Amino acid sequence: MIKRIPRLFRNFYVVTGLAFLIWMLFLDPNDLISRFRLAARLRALEREKAYYQEKIKEVEKDREELFGDNESLEKFAREHYLMKKESEDVFVIVEEE
Repeated sequence: MIKRIPRLFRNFYVVTGLAFLIWMLFLDPNDLISRFRLAARLRALEREKAYYQEKIKEVEKDREELFGDNESLEKFAREHYLMKKESEDVFVIVEEE
């Protein structure tokens, strides 16, 4: 019966190496497939983090401009909330598509 097994598979080191490879590819909780998925997820999260950090910088810049002086605060209120002074009239122009 031992004669039917190829000589390569009778070598202890080859059998041990194959068993280790199978274990690492499929059976281990930290198998290679899971590691590749986690690495891809990490890259996606790092890109998302960079995007949100850039957005935070933009918002902080806008906040500094907005609360920097009363003129810019008034301009913001007029443009976004349609606020006006008592003696003014506001006309809103809506473009139809």
